[in-house]
Amino acid sequence: MLVTKFPKLYKRLYSSCSISDSQVSYLNKHIDSFLSNNTLDSKTILSNHAYIITTGHARNKFIASKLIASYASLNQPHSSTKVFDSLSFKDPFLWNSIIKAHFSNRNYVEAVEFFSKMRFSGNLPNEFTLPMVVCACAELGSLFIGMNVHGLVLKVNLFNGNSAVGASFVYMYSKCGAVDDATIVFDEIPVKDAVAWTALVIGYVQNGKSEKGLQCFCEMHRISGNGERPNFRTLEGGLQACGDLSALTEGRCLHGLALKSGIVSSSSIQSAILSMYSKCGSIEDAQVSFSEVMNKDLFSWTSIIGVYAKLGCVNECFEIFFRMQANGIYPDGMVISCLISCLANSMKVSEGKAFHGFMLRRNYDVDHIVYSSILSMYCKFSLLAIAEKIFLGHHNPEKDSWNLMIVAYERAGLEMKCINLFREMQHRGIESDSNSIISVISYCSRLEAIHFGRSIHCHVIKKLIFEKTSVTNSLISMYGKCRNLTMAERLFHQTNHDIASWNSLISSYTENGNSFEALNLFDEMISKGLKPNTATLVTLLSACVQTASLEKGRKIHDYIRETGIPYEVSLATSLIDMYAKCGRIDLAKEIFDSMNEKDVITWNIFRQMEENDARPNELTFLAVLSACAHAGLVDEAEILFNKMKEYDVVPTLKHYSCMVDLYGRLGHLDEAEALTLSMPFAPDGGIWGSLLTACKMHNNGEIGMKVAKHAIEADPENDGYYVLLSDFYSAMEMWEEVAQVRKIMKERGVRKTAGWSTV
Repeated sequence: MLVTKFPKLYKRLYSSCSISDSQVSYLNKHIDSFLSNNTLDSKTILSNHAYIITTGHARNKFIASKLIASYASLNQPHSSTKVFDSLSFKDPFLWNSIIKAHFSNRNYVEAVEFFSKMRFSGNLPNEFTLPMVVCACAELGSLFIGMNVHGLVLKVNLFNGNSAVGASFVYMYSKCGAVDDATIVFDEIPVKDAVAWTALVIGYVQNGKSEKGLQCFCEMHRISGNGERPNFRTLEGGLQACGDLSALTEGRCLHGLALKSGIVSSSSIQSAILSMYSKCGSIEDAQVSFSEVMNKDLFSWTSIIGVYAKLGCVNECFEIFFRMQANGIYPDGMVISCLISCLANSMKVSEGKAFHGFMLRRNYDVDHIVYSSILSMYCKFSLLAIAEKIFLGHHNPEKDSWNLMIVAYERAGLEMKCINLFREMQHRGIESDSNSIISVISYCSRLEAIHFGRSIHCHVIKKLIFEKTSVTNSLISMYGKCRNLTMAERLFHQTNHDIASWNSLISSYTENGNSFEALNLFDEMISKGLKPNTATLVTLLSACVQTASLEKGRKIHDYIRETGIPYEVSLATSLIDMYAKCGRIDLAKEIFDSMNEKDVITWNIFRQMEENDARPNELTFLAVLSACAHAGLVDEAEILFNKMKEYDVVPTLKHYSCMVDLYGRLGHLDEAEALTLSMPFAPDGGIWGSLLTACKMHNNGEIGMKVAKHAIEADPENDGYYVLLSDFYSAMEMWEEVAQVRKIMKERGVRKTAGWSTV
């Protein structure tokens, strides 16, 4: 009973009351029950509250504090406030009660306001008040108020080595983006417990300083005693840091620590481990971790889909996506965005369109992330008509969408649309990002629009976009293209520069015929210990060609060999060009013969080989034909193909395939069909498939039907040929023929391959 359990409290409550023993017993029973019960419902609290008021004990601070806490536990902080306001005397104990009532219900504004009233009433906060108020400031993002509270703590010496108070300030400064201040506070805490360490680790990670966060975690683990050992929240922060840094080895170590400490059974740790492996791109580890997650929530499914999406595994992504829905998990914008990005990065055009339609049929929520992903996908597919329709159909496009369209227009060579959209964006006051700025500057470079380029330069200065080195580099290139080397040099020397900055200035010198300056800049780079990349070397070799400097060219070639830089197509081609134009065709041919992959520039080299009596063979012709096919050089390819006879080189299936592919890409379908049917050997599936794809791309059903019939005769078990033939018939509304194709497939036992896009 209350008398025996809490004699001092009993004395305080009833010392001034003149009541009988039976009344004491009855009062004792109700008050004791109220104070000791932690699971009161609303009805019981109201009943007890009424009894407390009628018996004249409503102003007892211990009972009032219990009422405040009870109402708060039922998410009724407004009732807690009424109880508090009814009290005439308020000490720190009661102020803490009302602040906690609002803080626990996430009424952070009210919690801070009550703290202000507490200070105005002359009551000082204590070690229980401060963590709540400081954390409320953190959740509100109110750095200014948090700093004022910090000033009060220092002024009246309330810190007093209390780790909980220190940890709350570390959390507040980190949450408000002032992680350097959080570090200072942390260093001032004399006794650092796990809460303080965890606040700093997570603070670093959430502020984009994952490397420091991981270092902090390792230091904590190194010196850990009983009070500083990492808990599950610290491990979450450490695992997130490993994921952000793609630090797979360190992540596995933390996984081992979680196993050793037994924390791995926590669902949040299981999700963090899965997320870490997913971000690190380790499919095997992610699969195992995913299978070990007991309660697979949306975050878990998103993580495993994300790792497959990152690696471009489209089929696996959608297999898991449909499994997720079968398990009753409804997708959110992040999952949908992962799938769309995977399709876009894999250039799965048909599948991307199909999934977009699937989304519309299923009425998935299209939030800002999904909308941007769809727009980005169509831009990557170069389907600007669809992208434009989506963009213009949105009532209020976000700034990301504007920037996406500007970049897409510039890449597609639609300069006027790019510029007009950029101007409209500025007129509406929408902020442009560095990518759209670079696109507009690139337009100025190509057209040598120096006046408009200068206005963009002013815009960059005004908006302080100079922090992005890539923007500065594009300006250097623009001024170089416009033959204003003075401004290009000034920009280079006035701002921080990376290897791309050096390349931009070297390229500017070379394009303006200042080859000696370009080569001198290369020497300066080497003297400063900078390592040029392939783009640098290609430009420098071009400068050597301008000056016919075989000595400088050999020096660059020696540098390439000494540093072990691989012979990429562009670099090898530049070396061939340099040696050929400097009169060393023997060295040019030597490099050419060693190339596994050859670029379209080999067309010019091929002619130089002819002029210097270097006889081309079957592989030479194949390399040059392939290059012409990729570049769309149909006239050059036809000349080469006919020239093979002059060198007694018999065209193989691969040579014919290059020509058919080239004709098909350019829409020369009659020539492609004629060449295919004239081949001295049977075409393979690759040629038929290439030709059929070209017919579908150019909507030529007439030739497509003929080609499909030939393809079916050559490979009657290929379901794709039947499907394409049926599609051609459908497009021409030849429904009887469509039915006939299906009948033939059924008779021959050919089944259409099932795919997710038909769902």
